[in-house]
Amino acid sequence: MKDVQQQKPENPLYIQKVGVKDISYPIVVLDRAKGQQHTVGSFNLYVDLPQEFKGTHMSRFIAVLNEYREEIHIKRFNHILSEVRTKLGASCAHLQVDFPYFMKKTAPVSGATGLMEYRCSLIGSASEHERDFRVKVAVPIQTLCPCSKEISSYGAHNQRGIVTVTVRYEKFFWIEELIELIEACGSSPVYPILKRPDEKFVTEQAYDNPRFVEDVVRQAAVELKKRPEFTWFSVEAENFESIHNHSAYAYLESQS
Repeated sequence: MKDVQQQKPENPLYIQKVGVKDISYPIVVLDRAKGQQHTVGSFNLYVDLPQEFKGTHMSRFIAVLNEYREEIHIKRFNHILSEVRTKLGASCAHLQVDFPYFMKKTAPVSGATGLMEYRCSLIGSASEHERDFRVKVAVPIQTLCPCSKEISSYGAHNQRGIVTVTVRYEKFFWIEELIELIEACGSSPVYPILKRPDEKFVTEQAYDNPRFVEDVVRQAAVELKKRPEFTWFSVEAENFESIHNHSAYAYLESQS
């Protein structure tokens, strides 16, 4: 049959990214406690397209995805991107998969357990001479306002926030390690289940550890710099303010 994609385009211009987006697919990712975790990923797969071709072969992206669907983790990213480049005859390939990751979390006093959801992304691109791999994790935290605590006769306002960390790395690490590092940078962690003794503990813990969003991103940066496996990172914190009609936001990026 005639290969329409290989025909010459009306406007011969180079395209940096062409492919498929927002494909939901069941995947298996590495889990520190259980070895593997079954979840659902949302995939974006792209390649570059030379100016002499009209289009790319979209079905080949799905074929590669199906081939690797039970091995989606940072150890396999280079293999997946190489396979995409080969199957599509491209010089550069890009892959991003966003997925919910679940960890069992234990309440600090009662010991009640439940599952916490964290939004994670694996992001990569590869050409013949260059590779770029990143891991992104969004972690909920609680923060208590230092200013509110300082100026109030009693109490202080607090709020839930999200800290999003993206890292480049040069050796394997567990997603759980990154989550635990981030949680320690807020006023208090967030839990799926809290009994009354736990609520008392978490409230008082936050009161003893007030944090601005600026404090959160700076503390996270200090801790990330201690980890030699990370060659670059960015940290952003957003507080969903409880007494303001806006969010508070801070962003910090490593200089190396």
